[in-house]
Amino acid sequence: MPPQRSRYQEKIIKDYYRNRDAIGLQKAQEAVTELYLSEGKKRAGVWKRLESHLKKIGLPEDQIEHLREQDDPELVAELLKKFV
Repeated sequence: MPPQRSRYQEKIIKDYYRNRDAIGLQKAQEAVTELYLSEGKKRAGVWKRLESHLKKIGLPEDQIEHLREQDDPELVAELLKKFV
């Protein structure tokens, strides 16, 4: 049996899921900034997180894969402008 949650906790959970796409967009924008500055293994880790955030905002898998193959932060930044 799941633990009982207070009204406040329920509200926080509902707000999170209601704003999940906006949260994903913000995190994706932050990851693009990191992508500009990273190299090597760190860049691969940033791309992994960025893919997760792009999925949350509803970007198709094939488009995400194309962006990763191009490995160009400017392309991702231009794409994210459409969601703002």
